[in-house]
Amino acid sequence: MMTIGEMPMPAGFRYRDVFLRGRPHHQKYDAFWRKHPPMTPQRWAKIYAPFDALDGFDECISARNVLYSGRKTLSADEQEQLERKLSALNALIRQSGPGDTLLPQVSVTCFRPCADFRIESYNRSGSYETVTGAVRQIDPVLTHTITIEEQTILLSDIVDINSPLFSGTETS
Repeated sequence: MMTIGEMPMPAGFRYRDVFLRGRPHHQKYDAFWRKHPPMTPQRWAKIYAPFDALDGFDECISARNVLYSGRKTLSADEQEQLERKLSALNALIRQSGPGDTLLPQVSVTCFRPCADFRIESYNRSGSYETVTGAVRQIDPVLTHTITIEEQTILLSDIVDINSPLFSGTETS
């Protein structure tokens, strides 16, 4: 009895004759070879390089390479200076109308907690990033947030605010 790999060939196998002929062998420079020449290793690499067998695997690996740190605690002076800057920005936004295009431009340095639950730093530590853009809204009472362009940041996560508006005041 013939075998296909490790299993015996079934009695009524439809492709028995094709299997028994074996792998096709072509002579170099015959009609098939001229139409389908062998591929170089570089061409093989180019074809299969973009293939990503595991979706999200590369992002997961790169997330593990991010260095996370603990949340910085602001001193009383730094906290007071930050509150002054926020109140000045809030007053500027209240003075401008809803369709006003001259919104104050700021750079806010804020703490972003690690959001990847597969990493040991999840919700315990994070990284600092700087968001730059026009301040759209500040809500110190209800949501305790500031909206810069399309990003909403908790006021408790803010470490520093820089703007040309504060060039006369001292910066941290």
